[in-house]
Amino acid sequence: MSGMIKRAPRPLSLGMLCKEHSHSAWVTNDLDRALQVFAQRYGVRKHSFIEGETPEGSRIKVAFAWAGGQVLEVICASGPRFEFYNEMLPRGEFAIRFHHLGFIVHEESGWRQLEQELRDGGWPIAYSTLTGDFIDAYYIKAPELGHYLEYVRPLKAGDDFYNAVPEN
Repeated sequence: MSGMIKRAPRPLSLGMLCKEHSHSAWVTNDLDRALQVFAQRYGVRKHSFIEGETPEGSRIKVAFAWAGGQVLEVICASGPRFEFYNEMLPRGEFAIRFHHLGFIVHEESGWRQLEQELRDGGWPIAYSTLTGDFIDAYYIKAPELGHYLEYVRPLKAGDDFYNAVPEN
């Protein structure tokens, strides 16, 4: 039997990679095909979805699945303000690419600390959703790592959503 070590997250840790890791995300230009790959090759078959349009005419659809103790996201997005999702995808051919590591912040004090770290570190915010009623989020570019980092603060409706995501 493995002596695997797991450490509890430290909610108020300083450092952009020192928050509680909660999810990993990929982007694709064909969500149906990507989900077939995740199901047939990687065993992730059950998902819940969020989709919508923005006032600018952008579209997004995201598949969510619990697997291996974390949430996996597969994102298909297009249009204004969503370019950061697609910049690593090739044009004219099907692809799935890793996009971001996701971290969760549970408490208001941790969220304020995160916002201070973003300001102090001059982190480039690629995108944010700060509605205050579902899941607040910041995406930052981590160019040295070759991907983005996302920080989420689920509120009551967001907690309910994550708890309803199917487990694989």
